[in-house]
Amino acid sequence: MNTNTITYIATVCFLFLFGRIFFKPIKKVLKLILNSILGGIAIFAINLIGANFNFHIGLNFFTTILVGLLGLPGAMFLIIVKILVG
Repeated sequence: MNTNTITYIATVCFLFLFGRIFFKPIKKVLKLILNSILGGIAIFAINLIGANFNFHIGLNFFTTILVGLLGLPGAMFLIIVKILVG
């Protein structure tokens, strides 16, 4: 085996281990981003329906992340808080 072959094998092993270590956290971050985008779409839909009833939830980073993390219960929480606060 020459030096190039050993370097190639070591590089492949390093990339494999590096990928295994960082794949799961990256997967969770991508899932959070996707859920946040879907949460923003859900808030937008709530605002479209609520426009007929003079009801509006602010579409910002906090509300989008909240609905993205909690899903439908997060959207319901925002609706209840909006009704209670006025």
